[in-house]
Amino acid sequence: MSIFQKKTDNNIQVGKSFLETNKTKAGVVVTGSGLQYEVLEQGQGDKPSAQHTVTCHYEGRLIDGTVFDSSIKRGQPASFPLRAVIKGWTEGLQLMNTGSKFRFYIPSELAYGDRDMATIPANSTLIFDVQLISFK
Repeated sequence: MSIFQKKTDNNIQVGKSFLETNKTKAGVVVTGSGLQYEVLEQGQGDKPSAQHTVTCHYEGRLIDGTVFDSSIKRGQPASFPLRAVIKGWTEGLQLMNTGSKFRFYIPSELAYGDRDMATIPANSTLIFDVQLISFK
C-alpha cells in the first residue's frame, strides 16, 4: 500500500469518526445522503433549486480547523451554478432560505472523494460556513 493510499484511508476513518460524534451534537441534522448541517441563522427568503445560480459568502475548513478557502477573507461573495459544485453544496444550499447561515459537515463522498485538490487532501470531510445572499 502506498503512502498516499494509507493517508487517504486514514482521512476516511478520521472523517467517519468525526461525523459519528458530530451528529450527536444539539442542533445537528443529518440528511439521507449523510450530509450534516446546523442552522446558524434562519433567513426568511425563498429557497434555491439545483437549476439556480447562487451568490454566497462562505468559509471552508478541514476538520482540523485548517481554512482552505474563504470568500469572506477575500471580501467578495462568490456566485456559481448550484449544479456545478460538490454534491454536499448542491444538496445543502437547497435547504437554505435566502439570508440564512448554515454550517455544513460534508462527508468525503459528497465532497471531492478520492481526488486530491491541492489544499484539500483526498477523502477529506469538509466543514463550510455558508451564508446564502441571493439566487437567480
